[in-house]
Amino acid sequence: MPATSLTDTVYDQVLAMIGQDRLAAGDRLPGEHALAERFGVSRPVVRQALARLRAEGRVTAAHGAGHFVGQEPALKSIDYGPIQGIPDVRSFLEFRCILEGESAALAAQSRDARLRAAVTARRRAMEAATQRGEPGIEEDIAFHGAIARASENRYLLLTITALMEHTRVAIRLVRELSPQPMMHRWRDVRTEHLRIDEAIAARDAAAAREAMTQHLRSGIARLFPREG
Repeated sequence: MPATSLTDTVYDQVLAMIGQDRLAAGDRLPGEHALAERFGVSRPVVRQALARLRAEGRVTAAHGAGHFVGQEPALKSIDYGPIQGIPDVRSFLEFRCILEGESAALAAQSRDARLRAAVTARRRAMEAATQRGEPGIEEDIAFHGAIARASENRYLLLTITALMEHTRVAIRLVRELSPQPMMHRWRDVRTEHLRIDEAIAARDAAAAREAMTQHLRSGIARLFPREG
């Protein structure tokens, strides 16, 4: 895998680790050596990923003390408040239809083949996780994050990243409360993700927008089957 792709992967993995371990602003990250071992990459790749995170304000560095979780620029200016119940989940998914539908359309228009390839890599990572019997929640979030990055619109990326914890909560609630059997749900999500990925790879903006919107509306239908 090219170094740039590895850097993108580690970038995603560090963000996922921050969410998974519920690290807050100011919490210390593991050292470069520990991160390299955890993600199976070289320390230079970890340094490149951390440099990108520092440039975006997502981590900070203190000389001799290591790296710490930063404060998201988007989170500084927007306070969405936590998801507090099923009605919030529905509203959040409807909001994502608007936001991420356009994110997918812009990703399909990107001329950067590397960014589009990263979407495919993240989709395959989620498939591999679910095939191992893992929840795949962080891989799911990373897939949508890769699409936001491929949109090459910093405001979309910042907003979608700022909503990462909301997305994590929404995914868990849909999975826990949906009456659809788990294997059927995973099958449907894999099919939906593949459709999104293929539309982006084909650079078909309209199809990518439709596939993403349908994917998120399917999440609503899985939670409210009588309305689907």
